[in-house]
Amino acid sequence: MTVPDPRPLTGEPVSLDLLNTRWMHEGERQDLLTDPAGLAVWLAANGLDDRFTADGTTLRHALAARDALLGLVDRPGDPAAVERLDAILGHGRIRATLTADGPGERAEFRDPAWGPAWTAARNYLDLLRTAPDRIRGCAHEACILHFFDTSRNGTRRWCSMAICGNRAKASRHYARTKEN
Repeated sequence: MTVPDPRPLTGEPVSLDLLNTRWMHEGERQDLLTDPAGLAVWLAANGLDDRFTADGTTLRHALAARDALLGLVDRPGDPAAVERLDAILGHGRIRATLTADGPGERAEFRDPAWGPAWTAARNYLDLLRTAPDRIRGCAHEACILHFFDTSRNGTRRWCSMAICGNRAKASRHYARTKEN
C-alpha cells in the first residue's frame, strides 16, 4: 500500500524535490525523511522506488545529499557544500550505452544505497547547466520550499501561487485595509 505524499509541493526536479522533503505547516517544520517509510514516499514520488530500497543506509545518504544541496542553494559556491556534493557524486557514474534505440546513458553505483542521493546530486548539476538563475527559494518569508522557475519570463516568486502567493496577496490587502 502506497502512503500518500503529505508535502505541499511536489513534481519539482528531483534535486529540488529532495530539498522539499522539509516544509512548514502552521508554523512548524515538517520532515518527510525521518524514517525509511518517508524515504519510500519520496522514492515513489520520483519514480525511483523500482530501482532503490528505502532502508536506513539509503536514508542516511539521501539526508547527506539534502544537506549538501541546501548548502549550495542557500550559498552558491560554498566550498564545504561543493565538497560534500562532489563526495556524493563520487559514488556513481554515467555509463554510455548503445541500444537498439541508439546511444544512451545509464547510471551505475558501487553501492546502490547511494543511488537516490547521487541521482539528486547529478540532477542539480543538470539544473546548473540549464539555468542556475532559475533555481529559487519561495519568496514567502515563512516558506522553505524550492522550485525551478519554468515560467516564460522567469519571474516566478512563489512555490505555489495558490498557497504562498495567495498568502502574500492577503497580507498586502490586510495591510492596506488596516491603514484606512
